[in-house]
Amino acid sequence: MPSATPRAVDLLTGAFDLNQRRKFSVTNDAGEAVLVLYFKPITRADRKRASSLAGSEEALDISTQMLCQMAELEDGTKAFASADAVKLQRELPERVLNDLELFLFGLGGDGNIDEAKND
Repeated sequence: MPSATPRAVDLLTGAFDLNQRRKFSVTNDAGEAVLVLYFKPITRADRKRASSLAGSEEALDISTQMLCQMAELEDGTKAFASADAVKLQRELPERVLNDLELFLFGLGGDGNIDEAKND
């Protein structure tokens, strides 16, 4: 019996581990760690869900909603609720929110990047 050739979609999706997490340490102005967040890779489905939850086409609203959707604590629980996006935008310094969102999208500096546990 001839061996079945794997489908291209199966080869492609099987090549990436969506459970691998990256760690980001949020520090205050004194340089003290305030919170450690973990992020799994973003999928297109995650991006579409965040866009829908944001209820806006505004990129800043979507990126903050994505942060709320993707950020996890060490134990894997969600760090934020969807409704936290407004409070984060209103009460967190812009540079802190920017750093978090840039890291989430893989655009931040390497200073806080560490491979984290898969569990």
